[in-house]
Amino acid sequence: MRPLKLVPDHTNIAFLKYRVVAMALSGLLLVASIALCFVNGFNLGIDFVGGQMVRVSFQQPVELDTLRQQMQGFGIEDATIQTFGSDREVSIRTPLPDDTEAADAAATRLRNGIQQAYPTSQIGAVESVSGKVSAELFETGAIALALAMLAISLYIWFRFEWQFGVGALFALFHDVVLTLGFFALTQLEFDLNIVAAILTIIGYSLNDTIVVYDRIRENMRKHRRMETADLLDLSINETLSRTVVTSLSLGITLGILLLLGPDVIFGFTAAMLLGIVIGTFSSVYVSAAILLWLKLKPDSFLPKDVGPQGAERVRSKELP
Repeated sequence: MRPLKLVPDHTNIAFLKYRVVAMALSGLLLVASIALCFVNGFNLGIDFVGGQMVRVSFQQPVELDTLRQQMQGFGIEDATIQTFGSDREVSIRTPLPDDTEAADAAATRLRNGIQQAYPTSQIGAVESVSGKVSAELFETGAIALALAMLAISLYIWFRFEWQFGVGALFALFHDVVLTLGFFALTQLEFDLNIVAAILTIIGYSLNDTIVVYDRIRENMRKHRRMETADLLDLSINETLSRTVVTSLSLGITLGILLLLGPDVIFGFTAAMLLGIVIGTFSSVYVSAAILLWLKLKPDSFLPKDVGPQGAERVRSKELP
């Protein structure tokens, strides 16, 4: 039985023929994502803003305005109430009092009040994070993202050449910013799970980029007279089967998890699925295409030590 091949042998797709359109689309999405981050901001979870959060499951859909008024009747002010996954799942986030006893009393009032108003409701565990801890989590999360991108770029710089390092850094910046823009647009809760998802996206995108870059460097040694665009297309096509199989298998798994998985990891799964799509796109149309604008040529890294007639010098052993 012949194995199934998603990508036929000798596939020759001119990817970089559309690089201008693809980069223009990426630039537009980058500008839109940055604008959304500044205008809309993020729906930060209690990991980053501090407070108490309770998830409540109701038997029937509940009006958020009515529930918000009931919170005030329970003596709980400034409550942020949002649906969580469905109109029967609600998350209630309240500021965290500085006093531990006051925080416990507020959580007790909240649980008792909901149970009295909605006897059939089910209340999950109460999550509490202090303001000081949340600020430290936000700072360390941002530092982790920045250091991961910087360390990856330096690795590629030394492993390959500076053009590859710049291309990989821009591709990672592209993937992270578009993911952040998605959360600014949808206002899904942004917590430490999303930071973990973004770090995973960085790792996946880097892995795919390195595979393409390694094939480009290998082909640069074989085809020194080939046009740069043709050489990049050849390298992408030679790694296309691996890219398609990896992305498709991960996409199917994450798609099923997104539809059937628990609500608590919905944001993480959505970020991962989006990151797979963006990372695959950036490996072809961002990290590879940017090498052309950086004037990479098949003979860019040939030894500069040449003889008087232009021939490369070859070191030979001295005869005894």
